[in-house]
Amino acid sequence: MKKLIECVPNFSEGNDMNIINQITAEIEAVDGVSLIDVDPGKATNRTVVTMVGTPEEVCEAAFRAVKKAKELIDMSKHTGAHPRFGATDVCPLVPVANITMEETVEYAHKLAQRIGEEAGVPVYCYENAARTEERRNLAICREGEYEAVKDRIGTTEWKPDFGPAEFTDSVAKSGVTAVGARNFLIAYNFNLNTTSTRRANAIAFDVRERGRTKREGNPITGKIVKDENGKPVMIPGTLKATKAIGWFIEEFGVAQISMNMTDISVTSIHEAYDEVCAKAHARGIRVTGSELVGVVPLKAMLDAGKHFLRKQGRSTGISDKEIIKIAVKSLGLDELYPFEPKKKIIEYILEDNKQKKLIDLNLTEFVDETASESMAPGGGSISAYMGAMGAALGGMVANLSAHKPGWDDRWEEFSDWAEQAKVCHTKLVALVDEDTNAFNKIMDAVRMPKATDEEKAARKQAMEDATKFATMVPFQTMEICLASMDVAKAMAEIGNPNSVTDAGVGALAARSGVIGAFMNVKINAADLEDKEWAADIIAKGQEIVDKAVALEQEIVDMVNAKI
Repeated sequence: MKKLIECVPNFSEGNDMNIINQITAEIEAVDGVSLIDVDPGKATNRTVVTMVGTPEEVCEAAFRAVKKAKELIDMSKHTGAHPRFGATDVCPLVPVANITMEETVEYAHKLAQRIGEEAGVPVYCYENAARTEERRNLAICREGEYEAVKDRIGTTEWKPDFGPAEFTDSVAKSGVTAVGARNFLIAYNFNLNTTSTRRANAIAFDVRERGRTKREGNPITGKIVKDENGKPVMIPGTLKATKAIGWFIEEFGVAQISMNMTDISVTSIHEAYDEVCAKAHARGIRVTGSELVGVVPLKAMLDAGKHFLRKQGRSTGISDKEIIKIAVKSLGLDELYPFEPKKKIIEYILEDNKQKKLIDLNLTEFVDETASESMAPGGGSISAYMGAMGAALGGMVANLSAHKPGWDDRWEEFSDWAEQAKVCHTKLVALVDEDTNAFNKIMDAVRMPKATDEEKAARKQAMEDATKFATMVPFQTMEICLASMDVAKAMAEIGNPNSVTDAGVGALAARSGVIGAFMNVKINAADLEDKEWAADIIAKGQEIVDKAVALEQEIVDMVNAKI
């Protein structure tokens, strides 16, 4: 499978769109790289750019962008609210798919070396790419910001990992770049109903992992407490894996808490939001909304939406679209400007760049495509689609039951059933296209050359492998359709009685999905050379059919008894 990494360079220009566009044009010119977000900030005078692609191509795009930023941005004239020390301030690489952190570190070192040697920009390697433990922390690498570079760069302690080690005219213009390898980082800002930067900072210190300096007596003006080594003693904040500061945003006229979340598996978006709200409230301040800078993983948004649904006593077994809507409204992500999932959620952005699939068609288009002269979608895809609709009906009854007046004490019970239905219909929707992909694999094998004995043998093996794959896809459809019938049975038995027929129709659709998919299992297995494997899969399929037919009858009897 293809390796994917993300790169999130931050450029020290947030106002001049001509400069920003020239930099991003360098990224867009590289094949194999998707520019998925450009987020300029006027007050910070900084633009956060996000790209995703294959490692070599992403590193090429990053190098070109850094080189262009050096050409266009003069750090000796730069001002902004955000800490910075270079035209390209930071350039982290993030593993996304099928690549380890160790491999990502190797790419970061290669990129850093190229930036230093070819672009002539001093580079510090930080986070997982750091070559010394002290340089892991970006804040320490950037201490004193651009204004301190002149004095630091020539010292033994702060000699750059790559590139010039003296403050030349060129370095005075470009500043320094930090290249790193890190886990997925979320830049998350909280909007406050105050204009006080000091109070915003106080809340930031309450929550950030590093916390605040311990003082004797007065917590603000008292003497700093130091340890035996003479270093200030810190009072830790409440949120692990977070960094935060407060600032005033001129363009919106409010103070914000700017937070970097370095590991959302440790502290989630919704946990951070709830905690900041609590600490703000304790200081007489209210969080009016929040802002995600750059992009966010789908799971983070779904986890947030489900968190707030649970707080409301609502079912979480609803569509991802609705869950995300709840997350956006609960977190106030649309306070400053609209939150667009297709532009902010990384999986949706990458999905938009893929070829259109059958499930992207609306129902009328899908029916018309089925009726056309094209061989896809065929019976296997239709079986999966029927099963998906059946599972969705079971989920609908569960959601209606969870929301039924007088049943509030049972919402969690029905939410669990709705979640189970959602898992089934989500998998079945994916199998609609997977069945067509399986057919295409067989056609690819058929088209393989067969001029020599070696080619004939390779073609024969490819045909066998593709046919087994094409047999397993409808078999998976059978298994999932059968699993979805457990939900239909439960909803016919204990669900909202006003929707009992919906549970019954769901069972009928699921059973039809099982039987239809089994036809595809049998016809594909008939072409296999491995007769033992074929006989085994057909026997297992027949067991599923028998269970589905019996279960369908049981559910239909329940429904008829209640009508």
